[in-house]
Parts: sequence; structure tokens; C-alpha cells
Amino acid sequence: MREASTMRVAIGMHRDGINDWDSAVRYAREAERLGVFSFWSAEAWGHDGITPLAYLAGKTETIKLGTGIIQGGTRSPALVGMTAMSLQSMSGGRFMLGLGTSGPQVVEGWHGVPFAGAVSRLKETAEIVRMVCNGERVVYEGKHYTLPLPGGEGKALRSGAPPIAPPPIYLASLGPQSLRMCGAIGDGWLGTSFIPETADVFFDDIRAGAESVGRSMDEIDLEAAVGIEFTDDIEEAAKRHARGMAFTLGAMGSAKTNFYNDAFCRQGWDDVAKEVQRLWVNGERDLARDRVPVELAFKVNMIGSDADVLERLRVYRDAGVNTIRAGIAGETVNDRIANLERFMHLVNEVNEVNAED
Repeated sequence: MREASTMRVAIGMHRDGINDWDSAVRYAREAERLGVFSFWSAEAWGHDGITPLAYLAGKTETIKLGTGIIQGGTRSPALVGMTAMSLQSMSGGRFMLGLGTSGPQVVEGWHGVPFAGAVSRLKETAEIVRMVCNGERVVYEGKHYTLPLPGGEGKALRSGAPPIAPPPIYLASLGPQSLRMCGAIGDGWLGTSFIPETADVFFDDIRAGAESVGRSMDEIDLEAAVGIEFTDDIEEAAKRHARGMAFTLGAMGSAKTNFYNDAFCRQGWDDVAKEVQRLWVNGERDLARDRVPVELAFKVNMIGSDADVLERLRVYRDAGVNTIRAGIAGETVNDRIANLERFMHLVNEVNEVNAED
């Protein structure tokens, strides 16, 4: 287990933000004022994950801005590098490049790109991005990308823009192979489907990848996504969160490929995960939602009073998590800002205790 360290807080674009950019800006600015470390924008099959950060770069001053994630294989590595250079320049060095494989349902169904070899393709993308940012002449021979393209009229190029410090590269990894890759080449890990009591399911592979290239786990920011809800009606909230998890277990992939489901299976929840998936795929959605135990909702969220949330924060800290990517509950942006401030006070309390120890 890693030694306790100062915990940081990250937040993501709330689902309402893509329909109300003024509230998204306000949330980001208030988060910046409260000392939140980073703000992440995702992409699935709606808005892209890059444009919102370009907008927010001009509306904020200090908060880090990350793609959580750019879907692998949907853009050429050189284009990802160009985008990274632009956002790094526009933000004054605040950009963080989050990459992930996504899944075959999106990559093949939405983008029409083969998913096979996704992990090694992502590794090659990260390596080429760093070459582009560093101003190197890009000559690369990989399994998926060869630059320049053999037999054509292209020639090896270096970026026409001035070299810039490559942004930290965070990898959204769930399976053992991609976790080891994260340890070998990543500056950070974007974790989901994560239970701190079984952190070694993830961290052992990240550590193995790091050690294989002479790195230390201390060089990698371990960031875990957690839902945060302050409430007096703990049981009702937990049941609601549990029912919501059925979509992750059943619909975030096909019956054959669901990386989120697989992650829960590896953490000891295989009976529940597979049954929920079976019910969901068979169209029995309400039964699938009812099948998710409340205990699992408590494991992956922080629900209840300040004392309840503080207790879970300590568990995540002791497991070795560096950054909590907080999904702050709230009906309005004002509610979310108030709850974020409340959460930040608790994180500061944990960090003060760490400093004293």
C-alpha cells in the first residue's frame, strides 16, 4: 500500500453543462476559487471532449483542464498532438491529455473504426503525441502507425508550431493490459468502477507496468471517480445510486465486451455483475436495477453526512488514491457549488491530518 499523501480534487463537466454553458463556466470558476485541481470534459457520442476545454481555457486562470477522455483510434496521433499543442498554448500550460480506448460499441458503431488492438494503438498515440509536442521530426514505425506512410509521397515532418512542454498524459485503464501500459507510459490514471478496498486489483498492474521500465508508482497520479451526495436520507440515496449502476453493468458495452462489468468482476462482484448484465441485455431493465445491491453503491460513492463522507475519504486516501474526481450531486448549479465547497472542506481536513502525521 502506498504512503498517504495530499489528496487533490478534480471535477467533470456536469451533464447539464452541455446545455447551459454559462452554468458550466460558473461551476468551473467557482471550483477554481475553491482550490479544485482539475476540470475534465468527456466524450461519448454527443459533444466532443476538446471544444469545451478550449472555451473554458479563456474563462479560467489556474484550474487544470483535461480530456477525460479522447477516444482512441478516432483521430490520427498527429492530430491529437496538434490539438494538445493548441490547448496547452491557449491555457498557459494547464492542459492534461486524457486518452482511453473507449469500447467497440462506440469506436466501431459510431466512428466506424476497428477496435482490435486498441491498447497498443493508444500506446503508439501517446508516444507520437510527445514527439509532436517536443518538436521532433516524426519518424515512427509501430504496429498501427508508420510515419511517414511507406510507399507514398509523404515525408517526415516536425510541427510548424514552436515546441511546447507535452501535457501530462492520463490513461483511462480498466483491464490488466491497459493498466500495465498506464504504469509504463502514463503520467496519471483515470479510474472508474473502482472500490478502494480492492484497489490492488488495479494498482498491482499499474505498479508492474511502472517497475518494468524502472519507474515508481509515486510518479503516477492515481485519480478515481466517486459520486458525492450529502443527504440525511442515506438509504434512499444509496438505493437510487445502486439502481443507476445497472446501466454501467449492463449497457456500457455488449454482452461480450463490457470493461466496466469486467472490472467489478475482478473485484469480487462477479455474480452480481453478470446477473445484472444478463437481465439488462434480455430487456429486463427494472429487474436489473433491483438486482444491484445497496452495498455496492456505498463502495463506489460517498453518501451521507459530513462524517460519512469524511470516513470514505480516509479509505480512499489510505488505498493510495491521489486525486478524487468528484461527481457532485445537486439539482442546480448553485446546489453543486455549495456541495463542492462542503466537500472541499472535508478534503482539506483530511490533508491537514496528513500534514500533522
